[in-house]
Amino acid sequence: MKFTIEKNLLLENLSNVAKAISSKNVIPVLSGIKFDLNDEGLFLTASDSELTIRTFIESKKITRIESQGSIIIQSKFILDIIRKMPSDLINFELMDGFKIKIYTETSQYDLNCLDSNDYPNLKLEESKNPLVINSSVFKTIINQTSFAISTQELRPLLTGINFKINGDLLECIATDSYRLAKKNIKLDSSVEEEVNIVIPGKNIIELDKIINDDENMEMHIFNNKVLFKYKNILFQTNLLSGTYPNTANLIPTEFDIIVNTKLNEYYSAIDRAALLTQGKDKNIVKMRIKDDSMIINSYASEIGKVEEKLSIETSKNASIDISFSAKYMLEALKTFKDDDILILLNGEVKPIVIKSVKDESLIQLILPIKTY
Repeated sequence: MKFTIEKNLLLENLSNVAKAISSKNVIPVLSGIKFDLNDEGLFLTASDSELTIRTFIESKKITRIESQGSIIIQSKFILDIIRKMPSDLINFELMDGFKIKIYTETSQYDLNCLDSNDYPNLKLEESKNPLVINSSVFKTIINQTSFAISTQELRPLLTGINFKINGDLLECIATDSYRLAKKNIKLDSSVEEEVNIVIPGKNIIELDKIINDDENMEMHIFNNKVLFKYKNILFQTNLLSGTYPNTANLIPTEFDIIVNTKLNEYYSAIDRAALLTQGKDKNIVKMRIKDDSMIINSYASEIGKVEEKLSIETSKNASIDISFSAKYMLEALKTFKDDDILILLNGEVKPIVIKSVKDESLIQLILPIKTY
């Protein structure tokens, strides 16, 4: 194997596939990136057995190909080496079977490699009828829900995002049992069979980092895995097994108190009130609503207290004191784009629901915290 390639082209593709490398890998070959050069071009593959990413650089984009071949290069060094190479063109030459020479006119690295024949046979299958979705829409879905996934492995299903498709409606839900994010979008076409899958949150966040434009992407869904086809990238992840909890009855449909307020004002008030709660486990702030005024306050015995006042629109007889995590509330508020939001309440121990006045597709729910 001997070829010359542009530094930035290779670096972009290596950065994408390297997202599948896990530091916890116990299989040595999976700590490397497989380089496979043939008539079509250069295939780069990385996997941790649960997540597999493959990119393809077609031969016409490669500066020069002198001979073909296949090898596994240790991922720990290859990215940094390519990033720090002083030239825009980088040469690769396979020497003595399992040693690769990476060089420019002034720099040279000789790296020990692994045999590509030892690499697992990873099937990146495509279905006959993939779901087509706009990549920027998909990125929005992830950004508006993924923050609510659980980081606790005790309930593995809650570490993923639930994708449900019925007809032409896609519903995405994430919850850690203390908060919930739900996003609905209408698809361009309907699916024949209902879909109800849970994609690992950590993997879907890596996909979000790869998406960088407004193209269509394909979603190929199978019983135990899902493959995303985006530009020259194949991104395949295992699904979490089991049935995601039914969250439909967790979101109230009727509310005693409906508060209309401005997102930026509300966010800033909570952000300031939360300053005194930093470093505390639950960084609790209290919200008091009385008629058309809202008071946000927090108290730390060793520091002091803070109080923020806001003008709001609500019913004249509205009256409630409710406490919640400032961190959870701020993360939920960041997902809204419109400045007019609704805060929907049913009592001091019932969920707080946040919606946009204009956009019904996004719902954020936060459980209050009891204070005594």
